[in-house]
Amino acid sequence: MKLRLGINCVLPVLLLLVSTRAGCQEVAVKTNLFSDAFANINVGAEAALAPKWTLDLEGELNTWTLSHGRRWKHWALQPEARYWLCDRFGGHFLGVHIHTGQFNMGGFDGILNFLGTDARKLKDSRYQGWFVGAGVAYGYDWILSRHLNLEAEIGIGYSYTHFDRFDCAGCGKKAEAGKSHNYVGPTRAAVNLVYLF
Repeated sequence: MKLRLGINCVLPVLLLLVSTRAGCQEVAVKTNLFSDAFANINVGAEAALAPKWTLDLEGELNTWTLSHGRRWKHWALQPEARYWLCDRFGGHFLGVHIHTGQFNMGGFDGILNFLGTDARKLKDSRYQGWFVGAGVAYGYDWILSRHLNLEAEIGIGYSYTHFDRFDCAGCGKKAEAGKSHNYVGPTRAAVNLVYLF
């Protein structure tokens, strides 16, 4: 009898606490629609740290084999601390992020030569290596409903890449080893569909 009475008293209190925390929107999960358009599997999670601070962690993976010897395989992680100018999960925010990952890409007819990075080299070569960097970002979060938001973000920063270059996109003959490249420019671009708990 005492056990049953205890559960009957504790259960409503626990439900009240859980529903109160859920109403405060402490956690969000998201997917980057921009990455989805390029067939990159991605997921993100964001958690409240303080009234105006959140911590965001996004990851992406592409393991697809494409036709004609083309490769765009990679994985990447990008944690970001966000400061919200009004309330968290709504309106303007500023972010500071780091990023890391690995890549294996080539066989694409790249047309850009942008900020010292020549994507045209991807047509006849394959690059395999890793990267690390950091940047700053600005974004805006539109509240669509109680649990659904749409978020847009752009970030700039620095990336250091270390790679080996292969003569053709599909072959295994190594042409250069241990090369590096320094990149400054966009490091984050997202249009996220966000679900809030």
